[in-house]
Amino acid sequence: MKSRVILIPCPSYEEGQVYEGMKEGLRLLGGLRSVIDTKERVLLKLNLVRSAPADRAVITHPAVAAALARLLREEGYEDVHAGDSCGFGSPLKIMQESGMAAAFEKYGVSLAEFKESVRVSYPKGVHAKEFMMARDVCEADAIISVSKMKTHALEHITGAVKNQYGCIQGLNKAKGHTAYPSPESFARMLADLNLKVKPRLYVMDGIVAMEGNGPTSGDPVPMNVLLFSTDPVALDSVFCRLVHLAPDLVPTNVCGEQMGLGVWREEKIELVTPEGTVSLQEAAERYGNPDFRVNRKKEKIKGWMGAVSFFRIFQRKPRILPEQCKKCGVCVESCPVEGKAISFANGRNQPPVYDYRKCIRCFCCQEMCPHKAIKVK
Repeated sequence: MKSRVILIPCPSYEEGQVYEGMKEGLRLLGGLRSVIDTKERVLLKLNLVRSAPADRAVITHPAVAAALARLLREEGYEDVHAGDSCGFGSPLKIMQESGMAAAFEKYGVSLAEFKESVRVSYPKGVHAKEFMMARDVCEADAIISVSKMKTHALEHITGAVKNQYGCIQGLNKAKGHTAYPSPESFARMLADLNLKVKPRLYVMDGIVAMEGNGPTSGDPVPMNVLLFSTDPVALDSVFCRLVHLAPDLVPTNVCGEQMGLGVWREEKIELVTPEGTVSLQEAAERYGNPDFRVNRKKEKIKGWMGAVSFFRIFQRKPRILPEQCKKCGVCVESCPVEGKAISFANGRNQPPVYDYRKCIRCFCCQEMCPHKAIKVK
């Protein structure tokens, strides 16, 4: 059987349009009750990486979260919660500032702060045998992953698969980057995490996506789509094709298929729109953006280039743009390396300085910078 992905065109975040788009997407996928019983405790796993205005395309848009909350209530779901583990800041504050909290209160959705951690064993894991999971995740019967369509410095894109990293609680997310520093090892860990958590449904907010210096410092770009699937790899593969990125360049796609999480190959995916089934090529032509700014370079290096990579020559590195740096120190706080790979070596009046001998290229500093002052080059 093929993995089904639903693509719903949606031109704006106007409340009525998002609600009707969400309703149609879930209907074409078989309905909420086909994957989640109404008596189950449901958790909406949002993307709340850090505080940012909704129009910056950094977080799941409040209109998407509100529409899903409304549909859950209309379908008779009573025990519904929503949250995430932020990279920086408080998920509760982000939901309040963005307007999500007010919408969730309206529809009787409780706010989950992901404050407590629980050590969860996963003996079947290929790459990761245990996780420090947020208790809110462990207490949920069913998870709906609500991701944002964005670029990512480490994995090319961040979407349905990567969104589950927020199930890891607090500082344990930073520690994970030191344990799984390469794109491939991080992708295998994410595949294990998804197989353990097993979200019932994946929804992607692609009405306005982020291109360029994602996942927090890029630029908003209209893509005008909502995507739905029970297969996160297939959903991310459709995302790739819409932005004209080869899906096999994305480690989470390749590792995800190898480990049984989902499929990325075109012949294994059924793409459905309100007008019927379409090929992925047709979808890319009708709904895609060939000018979408994303890293389309293959990262795997062989031969003599593998040797220079070993010595960290010609590697992609995070670099500070001095004219944009506000010396806030978020990058220093976000660095997961013991002893810090970035510090105020020249004092707080000057931008932080990298020690590239320590840097593991996790790009947490770039991801958390609130001023678009760090780029990967």
